[in-house]
Amino acid sequence: MAKGHRSQIKRERNANKDTRPKAKVSFARVSPTKAKQVLDTVKGKDVATALGILAYTPRKGARVIEKLLKSAIANAENNNNLDPSTLYIAECFANKGPTMKRIRPRAQGRAFKIEKKTSHITIILNER
Repeated sequence: MAKGHRSQIKRERNANKDTRPKAKVSFARVSPTKAKQVLDTVKGKDVATALGILAYTPRKGARVIEKLLKSAIANAENNNNLDPSTLYIAECFANKGPTMKRIRPRAQGRAFKIEKKTSHITIILNER
């Protein structure tokens, strides 16, 4: 039934903090499915290889993810004092953000709906 008071549950949950270096971009103007395709190509790779792959990937999401990966590497260096040559991409995922709804005028007074999707992209690094 009950596992304790709410504050007790929160205290236990907050005690298990993830200390791995990470970076997150919110409201990126790329759809989550397109971002996931790029993320799947670099998942599990070391950061030098991943940066090389992203530099030559001809997709819009690759520019956003490349910038995000550089931010995560900088976080690892400055905040956790980790060596960038030993880092690899442990986790990366793109969650759905809010959709911007726009209207395109069409013939005979009609209107077509255009949905501009956004995503929240997260990259978590780890040491080998």
